[in-house]
Amino acid sequence: MKLVSFLHNARASWGIWQDDGIVDLGAFRPDYPTLKSALSSLNEATRDCDGATILAHASVTLLPPVPDPGRILCVGLNYKTHIAETGREPPQHPMLFPRYPDSLVASNQPLVRPMASRNFDFEGELAFVIGKRGRHITPDDALDHVAGYACFNDGSLRDWQRHTTQFLPGKNFWRSGSFGPWLVTLDETGPIAALWLVTRLNGVEMQRARLDDLLFGVPQLVAYLSTIMPLEPGDVVATGTTGGVGLFREPPLWMKPGDVIEVEIDRLGTLANGVEDEAAA
Repeated sequence: MKLVSFLHNARASWGIWQDDGIVDLGAFRPDYPTLKSALSSLNEATRDCDGATILAHASVTLLPPVPDPGRILCVGLNYKTHIAETGREPPQHPMLFPRYPDSLVASNQPLVRPMASRNFDFEGELAFVIGKRGRHITPDDALDHVAGYACFNDGSLRDWQRHTTQFLPGKNFWRSGSFGPWLVTLDETGPIAALWLVTRLNGVEMQRARLDDLLFGVPQLVAYLSTIMPLEPGDVVATGTTGGVGLFREPPLWMKPGDVIEVEIDRLGTLANGVEDEAAA
């Protein structure tokens, strides 16, 4: 299934994205008003929904698949190609930093280049969302706790990222990243190692890698993170970017107002965003 969160006539809801429209489950299942509330009971929340309203795609405004995550956990230096272009040694453990919900927009909403910086970079990524609570999860059991996958753009202000040894300042500017367009359940994605991630800026390919280029894969990340904290339904994990980011190009290539940035992953669709200045936003 492709699961979406959206606004319809100023009402927040969620549902199943289909070719002929969106099954509005937020209205049909009052016990599950949000996708986050349904993640631990997806089979129950999505079955026998023939009586639900079907909304036209054009009648809704998409939100990030999980607009209200308890946590957004991001992994740095996790693709071998990206590690190579930075000139660093591969980390021994996942390098983690947080993002916050108001730093993200949905597909087809503009990313905002802040007034504080012009060094606005793209990072095409795979994200996964936790669907089942767990602590001390083994890698063998990890996928049982994953609800699905989505595209992610970890938009980064590189000069602010380097203000400290921690990445947080450059990774949390308002509306600087994106997440979507939907959450695809594992039964529809199958194994992800052979899938390709491609990032395009104004139609020109910037990044391309197979997901088996990940240094720490999804099972390893679930196991590591769940050792630190209980993972909860709705937690979002962005798994890192591949080589080809703007920072390491000659000269550096930054996103600017009027640009369109796309992150596409096989079977997961395309996350597309324009770019505008903070003053315009």
